[in-house]
Amino acid sequence: MTIQVIPVPDIGGAEDVDVIEVCVAPGDAVDAEQSLIVLETDKASMEVPSPLAGKVVALKVNEGDTVSEGDAIVELEVGQEQAAGEPAASEPTAGEPTAGEPARVDAAPAGDPAAAQPATAAAAVETAAGPTELPVAVPDIGGAEDVDVIEVCVAEGDEVAEGDSLIVLETDKASMEIPAPAAGKVLSLALKEGAKVAEGDAILTLAVAAAAAPLPAAEPQAPAPPAAPAAAAAPGSGPPITAPAAVAPEAEPAAAGSGDVYAGPSVRKLARQLGVDLGEVKASGPRSRHTKDDIRAYVKALVDKKPAAGAAAGGAIAPIPEVDFSKFGAVELVKMSKIKKVTAANMARNWLNVPHVTQFDDADVSDMEAFRKEMKAEAEARGVKLTPLAFLLKAAAAALRYEPSFNVSLHADGEHIVQKDYVHIGVAVATPAGLLVPVIRDVDKKGLWQLAAESAQLAQQARDGKLLPRDMQGACFTISSLGAIGGTGFTPIVNAPEVAILGVSKAAVQPVWNGTDFVPRQMLPVALSYDHRAINGADAGRFFTHFVSILGDIRRLLL
Repeated sequence: MTIQVIPVPDIGGAEDVDVIEVCVAPGDAVDAEQSLIVLETDKASMEVPSPLAGKVVALKVNEGDTVSEGDAIVELEVGQEQAAGEPAASEPTAGEPTAGEPARVDAAPAGDPAAAQPATAAAAVETAAGPTELPVAVPDIGGAEDVDVIEVCVAEGDEVAEGDSLIVLETDKASMEIPAPAAGKVLSLALKEGAKVAEGDAILTLAVAAAAAPLPAAEPQAPAPPAAPAAAAAPGSGPPITAPAAVAPEAEPAAAGSGDVYAGPSVRKLARQLGVDLGEVKASGPRSRHTKDDIRAYVKALVDKKPAAGAAAGGAIAPIPEVDFSKFGAVELVKMSKIKKVTAANMARNWLNVPHVTQFDDADVSDMEAFRKEMKAEAEARGVKLTPLAFLLKAAAAALRYEPSFNVSLHADGEHIVQKDYVHIGVAVATPAGLLVPVIRDVDKKGLWQLAAESAQLAQQARDGKLLPRDMQGACFTISSLGAIGGTGFTPIVNAPEVAILGVSKAAVQPVWNGTDFVPRQMLPVALSYDHRAINGADAGRFFTHFVSILGDIRRLLL
């Protein structure tokens, strides 16, 4: 018998990697390729297998330690025949040319992705004079993951021009089209309608003219596949160690957690997002590991539970009873878009969780409207339409700076308030798919012309379904305007985690007493809803009074 020290193999250059599970104990008999430990990086987890069969004599690491390539894992007692099985240093390894033999690109083992690269490069050189195969991947979509493919716009054999839509994606808040990076012919499709994708996932392969193929640096890159297991042994360190294959958390969640809860990082992230206690979820993965499907099934079971008819279960609001509307006449079931369903859920959540207070006022915008009409010719010359929205944005930004108690969010711990030193304002836009709220950033630092141009551009992108998730994130305050539609007032719902929202209705000419006479003035009805947990009535009064005074005299923006 011989004692072999088994080290951490090549793990892609990562250092100080967490040991989240030790799979063996001293005295255990292990087979070749049996897992010894499980490592977890920021992006993936991986199992380190034993290169040999034998008996564990001693452990060199514990759960919670951090390791790097070469660090000792275990001492393994192995048979003499295994210890002597190390190939001689002079032996050529698989795919290595012997003396006098020219190197060949096809000498690597089949299925080795790293070894296949030279052959691929050679093929590309051979076909440079003709069409070139161009893999097309999902580009940057603002960090969103598991995004639904709601439409595939092309089929194999189709000719596409540069900029033509290939697929349409839909997140919780927006839909977006992915354009072709070059003109060409669709050789193969890598996905279909209903699939879920993230940045870097393959869409299709195009046959493009060699001159039209983008430079490699410009192509969206899919995540590099893990290197094939490779033999690596330092002189005197014992037999070669097989490098572990990286395990994507989605495919097989790595063991991680306290007690008997085993889950990978992406699974734990999903559980945190949904507020699920993993200890209450039944695990279905290997060795009782939790998967994303386990969490989804748990949440679905909770949602499907219905309280007794006419009664609220556990203090919850009793559901609205189901009604067969077809008894009263012809009906049609129209499927809601994902955006409308998410909006409905968000509105219900915000209304139930935020103690709303709404304050009303009328702003005298007569002078503002006169100035806006005077600037019409200059606006046309600039190619910009100067709408009242630009003035509302500027006035709201000034009020947020004047009364910073409105520019906050409640921290999730319930003990702190997040005070913001930036002014980003969302603008509600009605689209065919539902209500979207693109965000204009640093409103307090921009002039009316720039605000008018940006708001118009974002509104058009919203209606065209071209907003990215990041275009709708980070707002401090929201403006919802029904001015072009009508109405004398409404109570907007606060869009948490923001703490206030402004509702704007249709301006109308009204008689206003000036001290001696009634004079016609154009009055704009505005409503301010706010979260009474963060804002009190005095704060709201100061904010609203300042906001209305700016609309009444825009010269105050210079103060």
